[in-house]
Amino acid sequence: MDDVKIYQHLADCGIKPSVQRIAIMRYLMEHRTHPSADEIYSELVNKIPTLSKTTVYNTLKLLAEQNAALMLTIDERNAHFDGDTTPHAHFLCKQCGTVYDIPAHEVLTCAKPCVPGEFHTDSVDLYFRGRCPKCNCEN
Repeated sequence: MDDVKIYQHLADCGIKPSVQRIAIMRYLMEHRTHPSADEIYSELVNKIPTLSKTTVYNTLKLLAEQNAALMLTIDERNAHFDGDTTPHAHFLCKQCGTVYDIPAHEVLTCAKPCVPGEFHTDSVDLYFRGRCPKCNCEN
């Protein structure tokens, strides 16, 4: 993905682009593996030697707050991050630890999710946990 598109995406989300922010956003957009902050740091520190873990954590927090990326709390041990902010669900394989995207149209719901009228919903996170097809076949 080219820097101009990433720069524009960050600017559209109200984030001042920097070398570190562009690199982190590019990583999220190019690596659809739902990485943790530590994984992102490990991959980028060799390309940006001045990068610190604090910068990665702060940038990811900012990206999530400004809706430029999603922070997934599907795993109790680590937050994972997703550069795809379009509506979709996630599935965590409890055996291999892989997080999968589940397209919104494939998530079957009996009724539209709702909360009582006095509440205002800003977002909905839908997580599934179990075993992926690969791990399910191994058992």
